[in-house]
Amino acid sequence: MIGFDPENLLTFHRIFSNPIFLYNPFVKIFPKLEVYMRKIFFILGFSFLLLGQLYAQTGDTTQTVRPAVVQTQQVSPVYYGGTIGLSFVDYFRLSIMPLIGYKLSPKASVGIKLGYEYIKDKSFDPALTAHNYGGSVFARYRLIPKLYLHSEFAYFSYKYFMSDRETDRQWVPFIYLGGGFIQPLSAKTSFIVEVLVDVLQDDNSPYQAWDPWISVGVGVGF
Repeated sequence: MIGFDPENLLTFHRIFSNPIFLYNPFVKIFPKLEVYMRKIFFILGFSFLLLGQLYAQTGDTTQTVRPAVVQTQQVSPVYYGGTIGLSFVDYFRLSIMPLIGYKLSPKASVGIKLGYEYIKDKSFDPALTAHNYGGSVFARYRLIPKLYLHSEFAYFSYKYFMSDRETDRQWVPFIYLGGGFIQPLSAKTSFIVEVLVDVLQDDNSPYQAWDPWISVGVGVGF
């Protein structure tokens, strides 16, 4: 039977009260081992605690990169421009017609025109001149980027010369059908050549039957 004096009992109490030193036979052999072990574990514990705090502050430095939102400039459905018309069949005709249009879709559009024309008829001697004016509504359909179909209803006031060089003025309707060619000059500006034919052929029309109306102009945004 093994006996324990009070000093050994106190020693074993300290050993068994600390799980780290539980059943550690080296404490009895090396009395200072417990002190060293406490210091070592204290330093290690403090070090791990400090490292844990530093990692919590700087451990996740990854930033979520959100894709940049690309803002595209909205393209206006409104376009504008104008044409200059020339005719040399039996008379000289110069017309200026500004226009404004609205795109219903990437291919279809509608618009309005205002027009003025100057006519000089050399079939008379001396030649007769007239100033005419009016307006029209039109529709266009783009077949391919450089070609489009065109239909137009126009209503113009014309000056007519009667016998003895007297004059009269009448409003004349037209229905033009044809198409145009587009040659881009820049991102928004294009050069336009348009060929139209009047299919209504009103009796008061000042033009020869089925004479083509060829005009050139510039379009912006079309």
